[in-house]
Amino acid sequence: MNLFEENLTANTAPLAERMRPQNLNDFSGQEHLIGPGKPVRIMIENNEPASMILWGPPGVGKTTLALLISKLVQSDFIQLSAISSGVKDVREAISKAEYNLKRKGRKTILFIDEIHRFNKAQQDSLLQSSERGTIILIGATTENPSFEVISPLLSRSRVFVLEELTKKDFIKIIDNVLVNDEILNKLKIEIEDKDFLIGLSNGDARRLLNGLELAVKLSNPYDKGTINLTNEILKEAFQTNYIKYDKNQEEHYNIISAFIKSIRGSDPDAAVYWLARMLQGGEDPKFIARRMIVLSSEDIGNADPNALTLAVSAFTAVDFIGMPEAALVLSQTAIYLASCPKSNASYKAIGKAKEDVNNLPAYDVPLHLRNAPTKLMKDLNYGKEYKYAHDFDDNFAEQQYLPDELKDKIYYSPSENGKEMDFKKRLNDLWKNKR
Repeated sequence: MNLFEENLTANTAPLAERMRPQNLNDFSGQEHLIGPGKPVRIMIENNEPASMILWGPPGVGKTTLALLISKLVQSDFIQLSAISSGVKDVREAISKAEYNLKRKGRKTILFIDEIHRFNKAQQDSLLQSSERGTIILIGATTENPSFEVISPLLSRSRVFVLEELTKKDFIKIIDNVLVNDEILNKLKIEIEDKDFLIGLSNGDARRLLNGLELAVKLSNPYDKGTINLTNEILKEAFQTNYIKYDKNQEEHYNIISAFIKSIRGSDPDAAVYWLARMLQGGEDPKFIARRMIVLSSEDIGNADPNALTLAVSAFTAVDFIGMPEAALVLSQTAIYLASCPKSNASYKAIGKAKEDVNNLPAYDVPLHLRNAPTKLMKDLNYGKEYKYAHDFDDNFAEQQYLPDELKDKIYYSPSENGKEMDFKKRLNDLWKNKR
C-alpha cells in the first residue's frame, strides 16, 4: 500500500464528519447568529441555551451548530432523525433527559433532524418536556417552519434562519480542509478551478467536502503524491454538471421569473425547461408548487377554475412523495397551467376593490343586507326587504349589494377565454341594466 492509499484508509469517517468545527471561530458562515453579540453566541457564552428551530437549506451547518452548542454548554446530546424515528424514540430520549437532569444535573439537547417530517402527534409529544425544560429542543428543517411545525412548538422555540454559504465561506472551508485535515494535508492537492468545485456543491458544504474527498480517491497521484483535481475529475466525483443556479440570489429570481412568464405566456416547453433548471439546481420543489398556486389564480383564474384545484393538489402530492418523483407532479401541473386559457380578471378585480377600500370612506352596509339577530335590529329595519335569491327564477333576485356610493361600480370584468366566457354571458344576462 502506498502513502496515498494509506492516508485515505487511515480514517473511515467521511471528510465532512472529520472536519466538523470544534469551536465557533472555525464555523463558516452564519455570522448573523454566531458573530460577536449575536443571539446564538450570547446563549452559549451565558450558558443559557434555549429551544430553537434552525431553518435553512441543506449543508449550511444546522447539525454542526447543534453539536457545537451542546459541546460548548456541556450538555448531553441526543440526535434523532424524523425520517426513521417515532413517538417511542422521542419518549425514550425524554426519559434519558429526565434522568440526566435529576441524577446528574446535566442539561440534554435533543436534536431532531428534518423535524418538518414529524407529524402533528410526533410534534405534540415534544411540547410538555420542552416547556418544562426537561429537554432543550433543537429542530433542523429545510422547510418553512410556519408551514411545517405546529404553532405550540413554534411558540416555545426561537426560529433562526441559516443563510446560504457565500463563495468566501466555501473558499475558507476548502483551504481549511487542505491544511488541517489529518489525511488530505499529507497530500499535495491542486484544484484546477475552485469556482467550478463550489458550483458543483449546489450550496451544500457537506456535499462539497464529500465530493472533494471522492475526487481525491478517483484521481491518479503522481509519484510524489501530487494530485491535480481537474474539472473532469470533479464532475466524475459529483456525477453532475455544473448548474448556474444560486438559490436566493440573482439567478434564482431570474429563473423563477422565466418559469412563471413562460406559463403565463402559454409555452409549456419553456415552462418545463425552466422547471428542470430549478430542480437540477436544487430548488425546493414546494417553493415551485406554491408559486404555481399563486399563478393559477393570478393568471388563469376563472378561465379554468380547475387550475387552482390542480395546483393545490400538486403541492399536496409534492409534500407527500418528495423528490425525485415530485418532479413528475410539477411537470404535469406546469404543462396544464401553461396550456390553460388565461385571465387576470380576478386579479384585477381584487386590486380595484382594494384601491377603493384604501382610498374611499368605509361606506355603510345597505339596510336590507344587514344581519338582524335581535328584535331591536329588526325594528331598525335591518334586513328589511332583503330578497332571498333562491326564491326567484334562476336563483337570482335583482337588488343592490354594494353601498349606495358604489352601486354602479364594476370590479370583475370577465374575459372571453375558457369558462369565463360563460360567466360573462350569465352576468350580462342577469345584470342587463348594470353591465
